[in-house]
Amino acid sequence: MRVLMTGGYGCIGSWVAKQLIDRGEEVWIFDLKEDTHRLDLLLDADQKARVHFLQGDVSNPTQVLKAVEGMGATHLLHLAGLQTPTCRANPILGAQVNVIGTLAIFETAVALKDQVKRVVYASSAAVHGPPEPGTSGSIADEVRLAPLTHYGAYKVCNELNARVYWLDQGITSVGLRPWTVYGVGRDFGMTSEPTKAIKAVAAGRPYQISYGGYQDLQYVGDVAGTFLRALSEPFEGADAFNVRGNVVPIETFVSTLREVAPESADLVTHGDRQLPIAPDLDDARLDTRLGPLPRTDLKDGIAETYRRFRALKDQGRLDLSDLG
Repeated sequence: MRVLMTGGYGCIGSWVAKQLIDRGEEVWIFDLKEDTHRLDLLLDADQKARVHFLQGDVSNPTQVLKAVEGMGATHLLHLAGLQTPTCRANPILGAQVNVIGTLAIFETAVALKDQVKRVVYASSAAVHGPPEPGTSGSIADEVRLAPLTHYGAYKVCNELNARVYWLDQGITSVGLRPWTVYGVGRDFGMTSEPTKAIKAVAAGRPYQISYGGYQDLQYVGDVAGTFLRALSEPFEGADAFNVRGNVVPIETFVSTLREVAPESADLVTHGDRQLPIAPDLDDARLDTRLGPLPRTDLKDGIAETYRRFRALKDQGRLDLSDLG
């Protein structure tokens, strides 16, 4: 399996790279520029030498095709995308990267059908809006999708286009819908605040999580492992799946952080605004198709993240610029 990643310098991509390298694989990352600051948190120099940079713009189909053909990729992992705040501020740019970029990946898979075996791409829990009034229980994959953001709407568009590429061209694809991913390297986006709270505690600084309510907290190592499972497990067709972690109120996250690091009691506070995405998503279909999936207990995930941040602090390498 030769994997080309877009968005490979992001948080999830860096953890996927780490897990691929731990398996003895090489890694190719296609991006506008080489930015290894998240990889530097996870890999040593010898490991980084097995990460190969290919420069290009994901929204340029010609550049994508040249890169994939040139390195002989058999599997495409498409993680590139602009986050909710950027898509809100500049919807046209958001569509160019998040929609046109995804189409460029699928067009490359069509052009190199004998070479490329599968496309796996990042969708998002943002394809779901808030729960319908009066409903209860976990929300399944196949409900009506009603996002409240441009970002979520672009992800719905990508899921629908992926289905058409299967129907028209036979391109196999898997879309995964992460929710609040947390862990070392998560430093941007609407749901990065729990990670920033852990980092702030490791640095001895106060932090206010701006929202409250329920969150589905997913340890980044598990999410990366799920993407790798989607790349490697037998699968045919085109489908998109919810990803589920620990569905808890923010109060539970804060109290669990306090168990791991008691000093956080005087440092971490939170708001009460529920984010406009259904927090309780059912991942039974994903577990049936690709499971068993990696699942880290909330306390263990927080503890591992805190340990890594403390180690970076002790090494003088803890970047606090994302804390403001």
